[in-house]
Amino acid sequence: MSVPVLTTDRLVLRAWREEDRPAFAEMNADPDVMEHFPSTMTRAESDAFVDRVERQFAERGFGPWVVEAAGEFQGFTGLLVPSWHADWMDAREQPVVEVGWRLRRSAWGHGWATEAALECLRFAFEDLGRQEVLSFTVVGNRRSRAVMERLGMRLLTHYDHPIAGRPALPSVCYVVDRAGVVPWKTP
Repeated sequence: MSVPVLTTDRLVLRAWREEDRPAFAEMNADPDVMEHFPSTMTRAESDAFVDRVERQFAERGFGPWVVEAAGEFQGFTGLLVPSWHADWMDAREQPVVEVGWRLRRSAWGHGWATEAALECLRFAFEDLGRQEVLSFTVVGNRRSRAVMERLGMRLLTHYDHPIAGRPALPSVCYVVDRAGVVPWKTP
C-alpha cells in the first residue's frame, strides 16, 4: 500500500525515506525535543520507531507522516493507534486513534505542528471516517497542550501514562470530533 501524501499551504506530509533516518535520530537525541519523554532515543531506537511507522501504514493506511517544509525534514505529525491501554479508553471509538507530533527544535514557533495536525485530522474524519481523535501528553507539556487547544480539542481526562519499567507519568488526554475542529488559517 502506498502512503498518501497530504499537503497544506506550507507543508508536505509524506512517507518516510531512508535519508530521513539520520535527521530523525538527531532530533530524537536532542534533550530539548525529548524534554517531556522518559529519555532521548538512540539511533537504533529511532530506526525501530520508523520501522513501526512503516508497518502501521502498511497495516492501517495511516501513521505518522514526515513533515517537510521548504524541501527539508522537520519531524513528524500523524495518526497512531496507542500501544498501551487505559480503562477509560474502553468508552471511546475503537480502535482509539491519536494525533501526535514531534518537530525538530528549529521547526518550533512556525505553527507547523498545528497546520500539519489539522491536515491529519481532516484525513482522519474525511478519509478514514473517524468520529473522534484523541491526543496525549504529560501534564507539564504546555507547548503540545497549546497545539491541542488550537486544534479545537478539549480536555477529556487526566490519567497516569504507563511506561514499562518506569513510574507512570501524570498525563492528559484531549479529544476532538469532526464538528470541533478549528479550520486552519495560515498566519
